[in-house]
Amino acid sequence: MPLSKLWVLAYRDLGRNRRRSILTLVAVALGLTILIMLNGLVAGVLEDSMQNSIRLRTGHLQIRGASYEEEKLSLLAKDLLSNPSELTARAEAMSEVKAATPVVWAGGILNTRDETVRLQIYGIDTTSPVYAPIQSSLVAGEWLATDDREGILIGKSLANSLGAGVGQKVSLTLVNSDGRPDQGIFTIRGLFSTGIPSYDESAILMPLSKAQAFTGVSDRASAIVILLNQQNDVDKVAAALQSPALAIRTWSDLNQVLLQALQAGMGFYVIMDLIVMLIVAVIIANTLLMSVFERVREMGILAALGMKGRHIMEMFLLEAAILSLAGIVVGIVLGLAGVAYLATTGIPIAEKTAALAGSSVALGTTMYGRFVPDTFAALSIATLVVVLLAALYPARYAARLEPIKALHEL
Repeated sequence: MPLSKLWVLAYRDLGRNRRRSILTLVAVALGLTILIMLNGLVAGVLEDSMQNSIRLRTGHLQIRGASYEEEKLSLLAKDLLSNPSELTARAEAMSEVKAATPVVWAGGILNTRDETVRLQIYGIDTTSPVYAPIQSSLVAGEWLATDDREGILIGKSLANSLGAGVGQKVSLTLVNSDGRPDQGIFTIRGLFSTGIPSYDESAILMPLSKAQAFTGVSDRASAIVILLNQQNDVDKVAAALQSPALAIRTWSDLNQVLLQALQAGMGFYVIMDLIVMLIVAVIIANTLLMSVFERVREMGILAALGMKGRHIMEMFLLEAAILSLAGIVVGIVLGLAGVAYLATTGIPIAEKTAALAGSSVALGTTMYGRFVPDTFAALSIATLVVVLLAALYPARYAARLEPIKALHEL
């Protein structure tokens, strides 16, 4: 029997019980809609977290001393870069580099009259474009001047928790490069709010020259942070800057915790995708099986008239294909509309919830979706395949009915 006639028969059979067919189509559409929106949201959150980490913390590349360990925030001369200006100039001379700047990192304790909090000190070149995202997020006070010897910037959320504000003096304590505790009195010049609670609540910024003097590292630096024009150039730039006395760390090296979380998370979401697809498959299988039971006599008549078992099987598979294809089209439309909403409006979350992600995952206070066409196409194809596989059992059942027995069924 020609395939075109089987298509016509399959389409007409679905029209016999329109309510059931429509409900099944809706199940496929809603299942795919959920999958597209969920995967779009996950992709957006992970991509935003990575880009937030790059722009606020790691940059695309970092040049460090070979023995420097980030976890220890070492201030020992042997671990630091002794020629940061020369290395910065060398990096900035490359056409792939957007900006490069030295930075001094140190652990410190900020004290107010009523509160004490441990945080990380960033000694920065306040004129560098690397810190433009933080400068643009200033919500109170003013940006630091290069020669400011007493000013610092802290996050607005940290200031709120400390009950501090612009112009207030605070005490900052650290262990300097000689291994001795040192204390200084600083004035809060401004408050920033990057929208990343884990950063806003744990970072304190001061001019690079002041940080070098306060920590006792002289003109040394903890690292050179580099931003690129194109992220794909990271390996090329890393190879050009490589030296036996230096450690070149790329954005992927510096965000291993986030990448590992990404791998673990994707495994979890693949399982969720399969669960949703299996639910849709069960609905399709149930629909077709009910259709078979209702049309047993019809199958017997068709078989008696000479329709082969494989044609009956193909007819039921075509019914499943029509339902799934129609559902997939509707699901794609609804799913893309949902992702568009997530990409523009997003889902707000509480600052405390975002902060629970930890310092290694720069999760913002709004989760945005992202269009990932390859993933959406793969989900649509997978849904079609799963539905057709689920339709095999009722289709085979119908194809193997004995004509005589089928004609005697009520």
